[in-house]
Amino acid sequence: MPDRSSEKKIVVAIGGNPNSGKTTIFNELTGSRQKVGNWGGVTVEKIEGTVNYNGYHIVFVDLPGTYSLTAYSIEEIIARNFIVEERPDVVVDIIDSGNLERNLYLAVQMIELGGDFIFVLNMADMAKKQGLLIDADKLGSFLGGPVLFTVGNRGIGVKAILDGVIDVYEQRATKTRTIQVPYGNEIEEEISTIQAKVEADSTLVGAYPPRWLGVKLLENDSDVQGKIRRNSEVQEAIAEQVAVSRKHLRDIFDEEAENIIADQRYGFISGLLQESVSLGTRTKQDLSQKIDKVLTNRLLGIPLLVLFIWIMFQVTFNVGSFPMRWIDTGVGLLSGAVSFLLPDGIFKSLIVDGIIGGVGGVAIFLPNILLLFFMISIFEDTGYMARAAFVMDRVMHLIGLHGKSFISMIMGFGCNVPAIMATRTLENEKDRVLTILINPLMSCSARLPVYVLIAGTFFGKRAGNVIFSLYALGVVLAIIVGRLFRKTLFRGESEPFVMELPPYRIPTLKSVVIHMWERAVLFLRKMGTVILVGSVVIWFFSSFPVNRAYRTEFERKKAAVEERYEGSIDSLRRSASGDSEISAELTALIKERDEALLDLAGEKKQQDVYYSFIGRMGRSIEPFFRPLGFSWREGVALITGFVAKEVVVSTLGVLYAGGGEEDELGFAVRERSGLTPLTAFAFLVFVLIYTPCLATLAAVRQETGSWRWTLFSVGYQITLAWLMAFAVVKVGALVT
Repeated sequence: MPDRSSEKKIVVAIGGNPNSGKTTIFNELTGSRQKVGNWGGVTVEKIEGTVNYNGYHIVFVDLPGTYSLTAYSIEEIIARNFIVEERPDVVVDIIDSGNLERNLYLAVQMIELGGDFIFVLNMADMAKKQGLLIDADKLGSFLGGPVLFTVGNRGIGVKAILDGVIDVYEQRATKTRTIQVPYGNEIEEEISTIQAKVEADSTLVGAYPPRWLGVKLLENDSDVQGKIRRNSEVQEAIAEQVAVSRKHLRDIFDEEAENIIADQRYGFISGLLQESVSLGTRTKQDLSQKIDKVLTNRLLGIPLLVLFIWIMFQVTFNVGSFPMRWIDTGVGLLSGAVSFLLPDGIFKSLIVDGIIGGVGGVAIFLPNILLLFFMISIFEDTGYMARAAFVMDRVMHLIGLHGKSFISMIMGFGCNVPAIMATRTLENEKDRVLTILINPLMSCSARLPVYVLIAGTFFGKRAGNVIFSLYALGVVLAIIVGRLFRKTLFRGESEPFVMELPPYRIPTLKSVVIHMWERAVLFLRKMGTVILVGSVVIWFFSSFPVNRAYRTEFERKKAAVEERYEGSIDSLRRSASGDSEISAELTALIKERDEALLDLAGEKKQQDVYYSFIGRMGRSIEPFFRPLGFSWREGVALITGFVAKEVVVSTLGVLYAGGGEEDELGFAVRERSGLTPLTAFAFLVFVLIYTPCLATLAAVRQETGSWRWTLFSVGYQITLAWLMAFAVVKVGALVT
């Protein structure tokens, strides 16, 4: 272990626009040395990574991607508050070299916060193809920090960031200096006047840059106004001066102060681009534009999106079936070994039926989860995810939303919780709540184990198509339900939205693997906590109370079976020496006896479950599910699925445990559940639509701030799930 006490610690914040390659560079810098937590007081993910380099322990903090540092979204507030309040030693701003004007707006807002900066012009190869010649020295002198060139997805120039961080930290970088964006005489006078009021309070001056506070107050920034109210003793004097200054500027320019300041920033950016960027010879036509002519075509865009999603689920199911079988075999061998080693009794049942049967039944679906996130990661890293939202923008307008809402809906394919949190980027409150209410209809990865189990069991080679149809049904239902809600509960027009399409990039293996690994860790962590506890609880309620009357009957039946075969087997053993025909007859008879005992054990297990606590509960709710063709066991599995959708599989694993030697879960469900392909599909439709999990409900409550909307979400999803499953059964029966 290195001696950390001898290393200097440097805290570095990494910021940048979405699609600038920020996450790619963060992954290149930190690799697997990352940890995920939450920002203080909020549930947006906070990702940190560490690097030990040339005697320095460098901690990189990945700030949320954002286009500006206004107070319109939680991501913007988090990014700027971290820089202002935590005061990292160095801030690294990742900039898309081919989209300088848009990206430099964030850079200009960052330098107003104060501190030491490095500006990384990423995708330098794309800028070169566009014929852009960028003078790094001039640009750095205007921005007040070193400018570095990188090609993040190929790792080019990334090491220079580490050297640059150390140089800036040690004050060896010649370009580092404090820059003030000039706003013109009238605005500068008002900023100075407000700044003087701010500087009258020493607590404010010690906590925040006074000039920055003056600019943000002039922009009518609500978050900064809250900081003043919480921290300042002279807040009334400051508020009065801000009101006077804003009115003065409005009278002079006939424009709000925030609009004037934004124009001045863009003017500053335009000037520095004229001085530091020139247009050379374009080396080749923009490949992204050529591809977009096909992928975002009005006629081809949606069919191609459907095709890509279909391919995603074919890969997820068909390729994942091979490692699934390997894990399934391993779980079976483990279960058999433990069964052999442990004596019959409650402890053996807990280990074999509860823990291995429950957790192991879910563990086999890890390859499918990884493959799903592998495909989603490729969509994101290539830049196609933004195109998908662009293509769906016209469809989303049918329900009064826009493509930005579809981005959070696509995220729901991974997990509904961060997808619901992503609605914070929507400025319109009605759009936010509507998107939150329909987001759970997007099928999350937690449902995938249920789909793979049931579809693989009842539909065989067509399982991939069945799973694809479920995801497609979720999207269609989201559009229909969203339009209904827009016409009734959320009347009004949505906010206008312009979508930026990043250039296409080749995803790096490292980035894709990191995304898959993060997902695997979360899945394994859930297996070791929620699913394990759920499996043990379900085992307990399915094992007690003990039906002693039937156990006595079982022992009698078992003795009768053994007695029936014992005489014949002993007789054949005495006669079998050297006679192959008699030996074969003996082997067949022993196998017949063992199968009879296994069938009897399976019958005993089913009887135990039937008279247990969970059996009684299941039979009490069975009338609700009977019209859908589900038994009480499927009803119980759906109820336990409120905790987490993977628990549906572990519940079925516990309830259908026991039986023949080929008794894997799919075989047991097919043979004992009474489900047909039609009712099995209805079961999958119910799983798709009804309430996802407790974590999603908590996210709905937090993001809407209302128990009313949370309970409404639960009620409409359960009602819709029942009606859709019932329609599948009835319409399917008429058709078939």
